Amino acid sequence: MGKAKSAKRGGANSGPYERPAKHAAANNVFKFSKDFGQHILKNPGIAETIVNKAYLKPTDTVLEVGPGTGNLTVKILEQAKKVIAVEMDPRMAAETTKRVQGKPEHKRLEVLLGDVIKTTLPTFDVCISNTPYQISSPLVFKLLSLPNPPRTCVLMFQREFALRLTARPGDALYCRLSVNAQFWAHITHILKVGRNNFRPPPQVDSSVVRIEPKLGSERPNISFEEWDGMLRVCFNRKNKVLRASWLGSKEVLSMLERNYRLWCATNDIPVDDTLADEDEDEIDEMEVDENAPPNPGDEDEWDGIMDVDGEADDTPSFFKEMKASGSEIPKTKSKRRKTRVALLVKEKVRKVLEDVTELADKRSGKCDENDFLRLLAAFNAEGIHFS
Repeated sequence: MGKAKSAKRGGANSGPYERPAKHAAANNVFKFSKDFGQHILKNPGIAETIVNKAYLKPTDTVLEVGPGTGNLTVKILEQAKKVIAVEMDPRMAAETTKRVQGKPEHKRLEVLLGDVIKTTLPTFDVCISNTPYQISSPLVFKLLSLPNPPRTCVLMFQREFALRLTARPGDALYCRLSVNAQFWAHITHILKVGRNNFRPPPQVDSSVVRIEPKLGSERPNISFEEWDGMLRVCFNRKNKVLRASWLGSKEVLSMLERNYRLWCATNDIPVDDTLADEDEDEIDEMEVDENAPPNPGDEDEWDGIMDVDGEADDTPSFFKEMKASGSEIPKTKSKRRKTRVALLVKEKVRKVLEDVTELADKRSGKCDENDFLRLLAAFNAEGIHFS
């Protein structure tokens, strides 16, 4: 008599007590969302180092951004008085709460569900975060712009972003972000974290930085909008000299003229709006190489405003041949005459760059904080503002 065939283990006819298939992840509570940039730190040693580097006090209230499954949260609760965790994903918020459910720490954990950038934050002493990469820059400047900023922030970012935060003049990654962040805070690099310390692993490595906002008399008494507005022009192309960034762009000069007119109107200063004479208008135009490739870091300084579309090149063949042969393409002089106020603004910019600060031939990527402060003070003295 033949032997009856038994159902294969893991097959369609498996009984209820058969072992699950190998590919079924028994320990996966849910799928991580790429929309929220969820990469959970799974190395307890690194989590402990991050918390220790915050130098917490037993009386501290800690803000944690993106607690995930609570790996950092439980370690913070061991040293701090209270943790306020802000989480966008309801599943993660529930998982964090579950980690301390029924324990004494439960009363010292407050979970806020929502976007930390849009949330009105309560008072806290320290911020610790495994930061979702989409909100890296907004989070940094939200923390620095608070009326009562935290004593210290220990934040984990994608490695390149962290290196931009700590870059110094002359470094390849030195940019507007570097100047802005270091103007309002002291920033130090703590440690590098490899991608394999996360679940799921991201495509790049990470770094942890400590940000200590400048407080009291050390805090700059300058409008952020004014400061950042000037830096946007300087870092449009950071490896060009400042003369080219300011005097070689019609858009920049037009913006400065509008701002100057507004300042004059606010201060009841008359503006000469008459057309300039032809001999006054014959001022050498700055030669700008519009075909020069952008340098690393240039393209993101204006938040994409410098991007070009992928339309076909409609340049006539005659000009293409001249360009290929190395001949200079003749430029048609603009028939539109400038107003005297436009020439006045241009002269003010030249005066600031060449006579007052003597920074005309210096590149933004080489300028330090004092250079930018001198530049802003000189522009403001001439009635030129950026906010």
